[in-house]
Amino acid sequence: MRRGPVHHPAVLRQGRPARAADTATARHREDTTSRHDLVIRARRVITGAGETGRCIGVTGGRITAVEPLGSALTGDRVVEYGDDVVLLPGLVDTHVHVNEPGRTEWEGFATATRAAAAGGITTLIDMPLNSVPPTVDPAALEAKRASAAGRCHVDVGFWGGAVPGNLGKLRPLHEAGVFGFKCFLIDSGVEEFGHLDPALLAEVLAEVARFGGLVLVHAEDPAEIGRAPAARGRRYRDFLASRPSRAEDAAIARVIEAAAATGCRVHILHLASSDALAMIEAARRDGVRITVETCPHYLTFAAEEIPDSATQFKCCPPIREAAHRERLWAGLARGAVDCVVSDHSPCTPDLKRLDAGDFGLAWGGISSLQLGLPAVWTEARRRGHTLRDVARWLAERPAEIAGLRRKGRIAVGYDADFCVFAPDEEFTVDPARLHHRNPITPYAGRTLTGVVRRTWLRGAEVGGEPAGRLLRRGEA
Repeated sequence: MRRGPVHHPAVLRQGRPARAADTATARHREDTTSRHDLVIRARRVITGAGETGRCIGVTGGRITAVEPLGSALTGDRVVEYGDDVVLLPGLVDTHVHVNEPGRTEWEGFATATRAAAAGGITTLIDMPLNSVPPTVDPAALEAKRASAAGRCHVDVGFWGGAVPGNLGKLRPLHEAGVFGFKCFLIDSGVEEFGHLDPALLAEVLAEVARFGGLVLVHAEDPAEIGRAPAARGRRYRDFLASRPSRAEDAAIARVIEAAAATGCRVHILHLASSDALAMIEAARRDGVRITVETCPHYLTFAAEEIPDSATQFKCCPPIREAAHRERLWAGLARGAVDCVVSDHSPCTPDLKRLDAGDFGLAWGGISSLQLGLPAVWTEARRRGHTLRDVARWLAERPAEIAGLRRKGRIAVGYDADFCVFAPDEEFTVDPARLHHRNPITPYAGRTLTGVVRRTWLRGAEVGGEPAGRLLRRGEA
């Protein structure tokens, strides 16, 4: 079993000068002498030091001690885990379409957060569209929060939306606690959430830059897609041709140009085209503040393997060829791709048009909220990656990008959110055993490696009554 070196977690995380680190260490030692609400002893824990044995103290829902496994921490409750499981930080999924209120028959907070917890996710951030009303002004945000209250099994935050006509609502939304703003550069698929043309994109970025916010971009270029053949019929290759990689590349180039001009921090959503990585890396070298995510389905599937009529695989941007998949993995390895999130975008079965198998008519969205960790781990281990890498991609980096200051790590001062993961156990995906509302997924029948045995939220095992909190930017 691989074990990393033992370092003091406060020093490792903060990187402070020696005097500050010494002070933090002394304070930390004082903390460990008291009795904790909970003590977890685990032989395999993922921390900033890698995989190692640790004894973790929890008080008031926060991690108050992270010590070597043999430390004599005392707690009101003591839990021990053996070699068959690894304690990961609770995962952070910053790209989830919950759809409530308005389209709750597609998905809702109760079902989505139950699925999240079953997948080791302890924090999710809800996208502003597909609900009615969309989260494009403070009143809509309050309607969303009212729908979520008392129904969440994990902690939930909210993105705002940037659409035509709501430029003056962006700062009020920011002040009301949204974590940033999502926009589309192409038709979103729902009439109540319009897309931004190049001029309006520049205005939005300039406005958000004034208060130091973040803009998330669905980056596909409508002109490039307009020149491509229309999406219709049962052949997946025809659907793929209707959303070519150059549409992503052209849109990302426009985002980079606007971000460079305005100084706004931007985030590229659900990257499928690996061709864009070179320009993203070059932009970073030039000082553009840009981050990028990809999704488990882009890292798992390949266009060449998708059967015709299998509309459960439809998403936008589409799942591309194996060459793109492998280059996305290489981008993750070198840090060009920051994180992996689900883009859980469910709908009712009729909208997937499984009966007709027509990719032009089917709703585009992959349902995978519960399966992201095993899907990524199955493919990551084949390529020589470790669970430390997976924790960085699925917990640490999403939290950092969203500004969740107490999520995504097992370290002193962070929320006591944990995923108890059996990395060597295999299972076959049965849609009937998934917790999201409509049991449709392209992973059906696929054998994955890694089982979530238990999920902890702020020092309590998730199960039974919903105990998730609604988060606001700056408070989480």
